[in-house]
Amino acid sequence: MKKKFHFELSTTQTIMLSFFLAIFVGSILLALPISSASGEAIPYIDALFTATTSICVTGLVTMPTVSTWSVFGQIVILILIQIGGLGIITIMSGMMISLHKKIGIGDRILIQDAFNLNTLSGLVKFIKKVLIGTFVVEGIGAFLYMTVFVPEYGTKGIWISIFNSISAFCNAGIDIISEDSLCEYALNPMINIVTSLLIILGGIGYIVWWDLIRVLKSVKCQKWKCFNSLTLHSKIALSATSVLIVVGALLFFVFEYKNPLTIAEYSLIDKIQVALFQSVTTRTAGFATIPQQNLTNASAIVSLLLMFIGGSPVGTAGGIKTVTIAVLIVSAFATIKNKEDVTLFQRTISRQAISKAVAVVSTSFMIMFTSTVLLAAVTNANALDIMYETVSATATVGLTRNLTPMLNLWGKIIIIITMYLGRVGPISLLIAFNKKRENKNIIKNPTEEISVG
Repeated sequence: MKKKFHFELSTTQTIMLSFFLAIFVGSILLALPISSASGEAIPYIDALFTATTSICVTGLVTMPTVSTWSVFGQIVILILIQIGGLGIITIMSGMMISLHKKIGIGDRILIQDAFNLNTLSGLVKFIKKVLIGTFVVEGIGAFLYMTVFVPEYGTKGIWISIFNSISAFCNAGIDIISEDSLCEYALNPMINIVTSLLIILGGIGYIVWWDLIRVLKSVKCQKWKCFNSLTLHSKIALSATSVLIVVGALLFFVFEYKNPLTIAEYSLIDKIQVALFQSVTTRTAGFATIPQQNLTNASAIVSLLLMFIGGSPVGTAGGIKTVTIAVLIVSAFATIKNKEDVTLFQRTISRQAISKAVAVVSTSFMIMFTSTVLLAAVTNANALDIMYETVSATATVGLTRNLTPMLNLWGKIIIIITMYLGRVGPISLLIAFNKKRENKNIIKNPTEEISVG
């Protein structure tokens, strides 16, 4: 009797395929004449590029969002951004919950893998909290934006505020204000503060949200004791985020202080404000208050590093993540000091976590390096501009030194693939590592020492 062929997608394949299908559907909608501001269909490659950058919450655009797309097109882009920021699995699960459908074990495994969680318990409650928390924060952000955009744009300011709030929280970096991102509002405290807070809240990760709320609600929480009550994950994420933002802002302030193309003519307070925003937005947000091509080489290199690191796990940001880089650094120091255990905040980091960190960084670097070489082969741009583009695409940041609009067909294809791999590559790798397979092999290969470093 012939065996029936049974094909079943793994959770990794399901997540990767769901992103691909969302991009495809989005590109078809954006290629329709109704999506264009001019009423004429946009070339499909640009529609595909825009759909990819939206669902991957990157922010690189080949055509200005504000002038290229109609209201319908902008709505499609915003929906793709929201789906990409929250995750397709989260959206699907939320719809099932709202329709009172039962979340089966297969769906729970998908949710667990999508968020890289360590347990299957409490996932329905987790999804509800993620959705409610997201919409509340985005709603507050939109309201605060309205205090600036409604007086300036009238009723259109409401739509601009909603779009910008969702884009900022999802770390997408796409706006419908002007062709120069937020450069017109470089010295506007409200826009700077609201955008920065939305970026940080989206990028810090949902796990940290709930942990902070838990600790703050605790009666025993007093001053610095609150920090000690946090989980190790939250301590690492918050500490790494704070250090990177402060150090990044300080470096930008120093390197751009006398740059006449950026902040040289600003007051001291304004210089601090712009430097701080640049440090925050490089954490995969993609908004710009100063043209990136005007940065000094030193600032551009700092931006490359911050973009590659990105935000924190289980959030809307991209990059290799703050916790990943923190684990690698302490692991390196432990090796240098000849310590057997890797510890941080008086807790031992598991070997599995270190292996994941190495895998994520290696994968991201390979994607970035390959993309850089290929893009260099098809374009005549200088090396720094190309690296800025490929790191931005790999880490789903969206900042560019004005290279994106100049890309030819092959350049656009390379960046499209890079954005997709940057969004799903490290995630898929984490999922693969998270699958615990029992090793039934009794016989193991012999161990032999090698020289490293």
